[in-house]
Amino acid sequence: MTTPDAPPPTVWPTLRAHDARGLIRFLVDAFGFEEVVTYGDQPDGSGDVVVHAQLAWPLGGGVMLGSVREDGTWTVPPGSTGCYVVTDDPDGLHDRAVAAGAEVFQPLHDTDHGSRDFAVRDPEGNLWSFGTYRGEPRR
Repeated sequence: MTTPDAPPPTVWPTLRAHDARGLIRFLVDAFGFEEVVTYGDQPDGSGDVVVHAQLAWPLGGGVMLGSVREDGTWTVPPGSTGCYVVTDDPDGLHDRAVAAGAEVFQPLHDTDHGSRDFAVRDPEGNLWSFGTYRGEPRR
């Protein structure tokens, strides 16, 4: 379910990947992220090296990612990121992620704080936790 009136995100989890194009395909296929833009290292935006990609989460927010580069900028090691993502359908998303090859390390469960959660690892080793908990309201 896409929420077009969701406020624009102002915090962007950012990942690096050995195979950024493969990770983009995985995040789209396994979780349902939407590819907004991908800039490659070639003048036409193609190429094996992803300089910048932005993927939107249908309920709001998103992630940015790119290929590991030897230029020393943004030295986040691949597989070192963890994200919690809100979903309205954790059971369906769990099944989709498993069918796409996500490695489950925390099966579907109900939490003490009323959320329905699961957690998986993507092919690069990043941790993704999905659940219905939307956080506490600001005071």
